[in-house]
Amino acid sequence: MKHPEYQYLDLLKDIIKNGEKKPVWGNPGVFIKGVFGRQIRFDLSKGFPLLTTKKVFMRGITHELIWFLRGDSNIKYLVDNDVHIWDEWGYKRFGESQLKIKNEKLRVKLTQEQYLEKIRTDNEFAKKYGDLGPVYGVQWRRWPAFVPQDAGLRRGKPSDENRSIDQLGWVINKLKDPKQRFRKHLIVSAWNPAYIYEMAPSREDSVALPPCHTMFHFNVLGNRLNLQLYQRSADIFLGVPFNIASYSLLLIMVSQIVGIPPGDFVHTFGDVHTYSNHQDQIKEQLKRKPRPFPKVKLNPNVKSIDDFKFEDIEIIDYDPYPPIKGEVTVVGGF
Repeated sequence: MKHPEYQYLDLLKDIIKNGEKKPVWGNPGVFIKGVFGRQIRFDLSKGFPLLTTKKVFMRGITHELIWFLRGDSNIKYLVDNDVHIWDEWGYKRFGESQLKIKNEKLRVKLTQEQYLEKIRTDNEFAKKYGDLGPVYGVQWRRWPAFVPQDAGLRRGKPSDENRSIDQLGWVINKLKDPKQRFRKHLIVSAWNPAYIYEMAPSREDSVALPPCHTMFHFNVLGNRLNLQLYQRSADIFLGVPFNIASYSLLLIMVSQIVGIPPGDFVHTFGDVHTYSNHQDQIKEQLKRKPRPFPKVKLNPNVKSIDDFKFEDIEIIDYDPYPPIKGEVTVVGGF
């Protein structure tokens, strides 16, 4: 039987062979080569799909997912745990905040390393300058739901302008109910137009980065819990290995909480692409033959999605090839 990792490797080959070149907005020195509308799937009963043809940064994936599950939007948790996936977005927002100060002498000028050190050591600074706006975790757990006043009056009850929606919590409660778990609408969306900067009332009200992994959908079939992710934009070399592992881990965690064995993780792509400065690395990865997938062991005593800690998640028998480094391409959010 063909190793399931070949789905990822075959998608790399598909993009190289059939992808169309497109310019990169905000970075004229780089182009992307992409295809549109692809899908891969992994049966989690047959192993955890942590890619083996290059070592994947699982510690960062785990901390980032816990950060999402906390509904957090401040990078301090990540910085304190030496995970730097979101550093540049926090630093960018800090820089924007200083440019708004008209008196240049009052502006705080810091390098990115100095900025991160203050995030680590100065709680007040972190609170003020570490927030990224309503990123994934906020939309998953605290979706800001503004109810217009007239809508509230129409229903005969007052509107609540401060209401938020715990989408993931709602889905989990449905999955715990034997009468509700087979419903077809168990969806969590990260795409909130009111906070996408091209549609938001101001930059200050917007999210730092428009969500790439846009929405995910739970579904129970044959007493197995499945999860499908729709990703509007996907960097196949750097980002997709993270996304596969992150959402597979999320499925396994929710599976434990609701008591339904995990089934398939289905990854559906919109625009999936390579960057022109990753081509040598991709050629190296395609020379490698996949090894057996590892397994995930969770602390069985965790009964709530809010209670998972880094120490509750263990990866067993992971034997990857060495990592292949690639430069993150700085582009516009879309």
